[in-house]
Amino acid sequence: MEQHARHVFRQPPARLNCAQAVASAWAAKTGQNAHLVEELAGCGGGGAPGGVCGALHAVQRILTDGTARQQAETAFAAAAGGALDCRGIRNARVACAECVGFAAGWLERNLNGQKKEGIQ
Repeated sequence: MEQHARHVFRQPPARLNCAQAVASAWAAKTGQNAHLVEELAGCGGGGAPGGVCGALHAVQRILTDGTARQQAETAFAAAAGGALDCRGIRNARVACAECVGFAAGWLERNLNGQKKEGIQ
């Protein structure tokens, strides 16, 4: 999933934003949530609610379990210099592509084989 997300992030022909790239990787792997790719069109570059990183926002939209959401947020903050918002991540000099790769990789590592009930 990580490779898929990095491949479609800002690259032709799709030129997906960070949130869309993570959603696209998830949909390609699981066949679920394909609708999110379009729904997340405005969630890149700080456009997600509260300015949260779009890659993290996509993970939050995919997960239905509150505990899993918290685990993802904690892991993401650790990987993104302690920040969860685009501005803070950029100030920590973490590249957007790194956030995209981390978010997609986290989903794959932590949810591979989970029951569908836990996923929207």
